[in-house]
Amino acid sequence: MGGRDPPLRASEKGGDFSPPRSPAPATGGGEKSPPFCADFGGGWVGSGLKSRANSKAGHRPGPENVTDLGFKQCPSPAPTETLVILHTHFAMNYRFQNLLGAPYRGGNVVVVNNSLLISPVGNRVAVTDLVKSETITLPCQASTNLRRIAASPDGVFLLTVDENNRCLFINLPRRAVLHRISFKHPVSAVKFSPDGNLIAVAAGKLLQIWRSPGFKKEFFPFELIKTFADCNDRITALDWSPDSQFILAGSKDLTVRLFYLKQSKRKSYNKPFLFLGHRDAIVAGDIVAVMLNIRNRGRDVSEPESPGTPELRHGENVEGENEGNLLKRKDYDGKDDNFDEEDGFLLHKMKWELLKKDFFMQAPAKLIACDYHRGLDMVVVGFSNGVFGLYQMPDFVCIHLLSISREKITNVVFNDLGNWLTFGCGKLGQLLVWEWKSESYILKQQGHYFDVNCLAYSPDSQFLATGADDNKIKVWTVSSGFCFVTFSEHTNAVTALHFMASNHCLLSASLDGTVRAWDLFRYRNFRTFVTPTPKQFVSLASDQSGEVICAGTLDSFEIFVWSMKTGRLLDVLSGHEGPVHGLMFSPTNAILASSSWDKTVRLWDLFEGRGGVEKFDHTHDVLTVAWRCTQLKAVETLLGGRLTTDRRSAANSTAGKCFTTLCYSADGSYILAGGSSKYICMYDVADQVLLRRFQITHNLSLDGVLDFLNSKNMTEAGPMDLIDDDRSDGEEGVDKQTQNKLGYDLPGSKPNHGRPVIRTKCLRIAPTGRSWAAATTEGVLVYSMDESVMFDPTDLDIDVTPEAVDEALRDDQPKRALILSLRLNEDTLIRKCIITVAPADIPAVASSVPFKYLQRLIEALAELLENCPHLEFILRWCQEICKAHGHSIQQNYRNLLPALKSLQKAITRFHQDLADTCSSNEYMLRYLCSTSNKKQ
Repeated sequence: MGGRDPPLRASEKGGDFSPPRSPAPATGGGEKSPPFCADFGGGWVGSGLKSRANSKAGHRPGPENVTDLGFKQCPSPAPTETLVILHTHFAMNYRFQNLLGAPYRGGNVVVVNNSLLISPVGNRVAVTDLVKSETITLPCQASTNLRRIAASPDGVFLLTVDENNRCLFINLPRRAVLHRISFKHPVSAVKFSPDGNLIAVAAGKLLQIWRSPGFKKEFFPFELIKTFADCNDRITALDWSPDSQFILAGSKDLTVRLFYLKQSKRKSYNKPFLFLGHRDAIVAGDIVAVMLNIRNRGRDVSEPESPGTPELRHGENVEGENEGNLLKRKDYDGKDDNFDEEDGFLLHKMKWELLKKDFFMQAPAKLIACDYHRGLDMVVVGFSNGVFGLYQMPDFVCIHLLSISREKITNVVFNDLGNWLTFGCGKLGQLLVWEWKSESYILKQQGHYFDVNCLAYSPDSQFLATGADDNKIKVWTVSSGFCFVTFSEHTNAVTALHFMASNHCLLSASLDGTVRAWDLFRYRNFRTFVTPTPKQFVSLASDQSGEVICAGTLDSFEIFVWSMKTGRLLDVLSGHEGPVHGLMFSPTNAILASSSWDKTVRLWDLFEGRGGVEKFDHTHDVLTVAWRCTQLKAVETLLGGRLTTDRRSAANSTAGKCFTTLCYSADGSYILAGGSSKYICMYDVADQVLLRRFQITHNLSLDGVLDFLNSKNMTEAGPMDLIDDDRSDGEEGVDKQTQNKLGYDLPGSKPNHGRPVIRTKCLRIAPTGRSWAAATTEGVLVYSMDESVMFDPTDLDIDVTPEAVDEALRDDQPKRALILSLRLNEDTLIRKCIITVAPADIPAVASSVPFKYLQRLIEALAELLENCPHLEFILRWCQEICKAHGHSIQQNYRNLLPALKSLQKAITRFHQDLADTCSSNEYMLRYLCSTSNKKQ
């Protein structure tokens, strides 16, 4: 492991892997395939599964091969083999859950239903519930970074447009893509009409009106209604009238045009009205004044004149009101070209006048973003210096003028009620929701400025800590996706993180030469470990007791050992001749394993004082190390994805393709590996075969995602993607998303013009085993186990059916019903059987459950504890299971560890919630008692 891989055999090139017990005939010298060696250019591979290459070659599966479902053909499988297949199925059932570390990178933000905040993050969409304080990321992906998003007025449909002008029409509640379409021109703005029937799209100089598709499946759901080609330059902003009949379009030709959608009775061309006088490209701020005039002019003319209403021209004296409450001129003949019997006044034919100009007085800052709320008649604007202003119209009264960022504000938006303001800063990755009346924050989230280097799960799997090149450490709540604390004491990049067993202490190592310990109760740095001379730390480990802290260095190739209680330096371990990039203690004893770029792995006995115990030599640099009981694993090559500057194809190029991070599952049955590739690989430890590959992203804005490059994009000067395009007029953070990468902007630092390269820097599996996280170029990807659509019975028989379970419940046989549901292994039936058991019968039913179903029962109790209101009832179940099966749990705790961790996580979460509630109630009762005593 870790050495140079031998040449792949002919069968391996197609991805056909045979288990060690039945090796396939080898060619090319008869070399055997090393463990975990795979050609990732083929199809899905696994233990005994046929590859696509062998299928095409006509290879037929023999009696030792496996069927298409991956189950071995044998007449009577042993129970142990059945359990292994069951666990493998569970391990492969991971699905994308959330994206952490990057709440916002640019583009427009949308608020629907007053409380759902929708923001683009790379090629994905993040939805934040401001009431429940949780965020989710939709599983659908666009081809490149998203440029514009729009939501229907009812919040059901979401429209996304990426940099390749490809559009996704998404059902937001179902999180499913309904339709797709590609536009021919770059899209700079898109918006639904207020009635939700039409969609306005600014495609270059063209204004296109499309009919909004619905739920019904159609051959071509998008229907182009009308196209306006009146603008002389790119359209930058759109806005609809409340009746969905008129639309405003502002463009870079310094004009705003008012379009009428319906066809006139004369079938003549409806020429738009032009609002002139602007001195710069139109943004939403310039459209606000026009929308105010449309709103005032479109109401009943009988209303009294206000400062926002255009004045009457000289010579048009008002005589009085007629029966229809309409103002009438003296020379009025009853026919008005500006009035239509069906649609009322035709606003685009009226004559509009400029009433007044108001200046923000923020020079030299520029206006970047703006939004107008019709109900409150208020305007919010964002400037390039990080200042925002809130103004009452039409008198232009400044309500707030505050600075919230040191970079430009790229997006501002009201919610429907107008009480919350949403601000986005793409450069810093900030997303803020502010209530302007109480002047308080509803939401304040910020991602890492640079790439995330390291991850660490808390022992109860509730928290996830991330460290990045921006010198910051952030701790996230996994269930909600929110960051609740940020530590910024480090002065250089954070390279390693480690949670202590107490769950409330976090260790961090940095290139600034310090190892710091953080208190998650008081949110402070309570201990700092340093060396006599400054060193750069790149790895970190702690023993099981938490008394010894070890850190490996990048420059001196040494391992430093400190005492956690005193903070004193205990020992310095020397012997490596390269950077020590991997450190890990054995889970069973006090042996420390270290991996280095000197092509060695060393074992150290710290407590016996014998120093180095054993040394393992490799033929390549060892980048990481991972323990599993008494087994030690290293890294190998990894294929997939071609960079723009690569001269070889992805299938033949191994340059730079290597694993850099490994992680074992909680029970040690499978291993995750990632590195300089777009894939994360899952291996089965027992059979030493590839189970599944997870592709990090399909975002073509990143380098290394495509396997085959398009020859049409090659020019004499090189690939078109690497040629500087200084003519682009798109503003970063507004028209396109930002991607801050350390050192990419330095001259000559990157041959691909600063285009981010897809890779995985760190992998961690949660102690519960039900989720894992990966620190990638896109952010922190969280995958969790999805059991929504899964049928995996443990002991299926002809009599084990859902009807049999229901019949046992009707006959008042809770023991039989629970065992049948566990054999059937359906979540809904197991929960139903648990809930229907009477509290007095819980001890008898819990003691009757066989041990082989105990893990599934504990997992069901953990899920019920998080979602069920019957807290005491579920805790009674847990207590009786521990009483009845305590000895068996102690003897087989390694196999039950993931389920027990899940149960501990649920109980700890409830305990914290109840403690907070009881504390607040206690203080409230004390206050009431004290006030009552004073009155007496």
